[in-house]
Amino acid sequence: MMRPLFPTSLCGSARRAPLAGLALLAGLAFPGAGHAQDPAPKPAVRQVLPNAATATPTVPVAGSHGDSAYAAYQRGQYVTALKLSLARAGQNDPVAMTLIAELYNQGYGVPQDSAKARDWYEKAAALGNADAQFALGVMKLQGTGIAKDEVGAADLFVKSAQKGDPAAAYNLGLLYLQGRAVPREPQAAAQWFQKAADKDQPDALYALAIMYREGNGVPQDQARAAKLLDRAVILGHTVATVEYAIMTFNGIGVPKDEAKAAKLFRKAALAGNPIAQNRLARILSAGRGAPQDVIGAAAWHMAARQQGLKDDMLDQMIDKMTPADRAMAEAKLRLWQGRG
Repeated sequence: MMRPLFPTSLCGSARRAPLAGLALLAGLAFPGAGHAQDPAPKPAVRQVLPNAATATPTVPVAGSHGDSAYAAYQRGQYVTALKLSLARAGQNDPVAMTLIAELYNQGYGVPQDSAKARDWYEKAAALGNADAQFALGVMKLQGTGIAKDEVGAADLFVKSAQKGDPAAAYNLGLLYLQGRAVPREPQAAAQWFQKAADKDQPDALYALAIMYREGNGVPQDQARAAKLLDRAVILGHTVATVEYAIMTFNGIGVPKDEAKAAKLFRKAALAGNPIAQNRLARILSAGRGAPQDVIGAAAWHMAARQQGLKDDMLDQMIDKMTPADRAMAEAKLRLWQGRG
């Protein structure tokens, strides 16, 4: 799944994140990340994979369990998967239709063809397949292979979400948060995010956490926000890791723990998040939560600066370094980036 990007109401651009008031050496209290992703809102987009465990094929399948077409797909035998699916599609099997659509959508075993993918998704969606409804909704929302239709997309997401699709529920939350195709209703957004979060959709966990942190559409509850972020961190959500690290460092919603925060910042920094790289650089420069390491701090600052995140204080720190220490920092950065 391509991880979605949040709207400016949740976070702005890390490349232009303001650092005013971030006096690390004078208390080291970090403001909320709030700027950990680019501002352009995008829906959750995932590769649609029919679930072999729940498929109900209308023709015999290989073996005593599972879906032979889907099994061929998993093995990379796309032409075989298409042949088996086409045979079943003729018997109105929506799972087979969805798999055909996915093959055309991804260009697996056949030339990529959004129009053919749309046609097959439409057939499967009409038969109530939640995966097809979700995929067709994304196509309508983005105007890919079909006329852009946000209202139609929202209707399809509702149908898919009502069948339990967490990505569809998350997308609905975004639409309600932004007021696109539906009225702007933060409370409704929170409800849809909650449905997706209940199924461990990482972006929904993060979005709902920010709403609880800000008291937007839900009562403000820092402990609840921290708990949701913690779960998103476990699921590998980098931006949630940054937010949770900040709350942990400051003791907001969770016990204050600078050492734990430093580890969280490092995890997100290694994943390439420039906010985390900057915060870790400041932690290492001050020796708070981790041993003081000016060379490491300089290297992380250089990494963040390469992504456009400026920090005058850390620039001054580098300016005062000896040429030898600066060369060591540059070598460490190259090593992290696989260039050393």
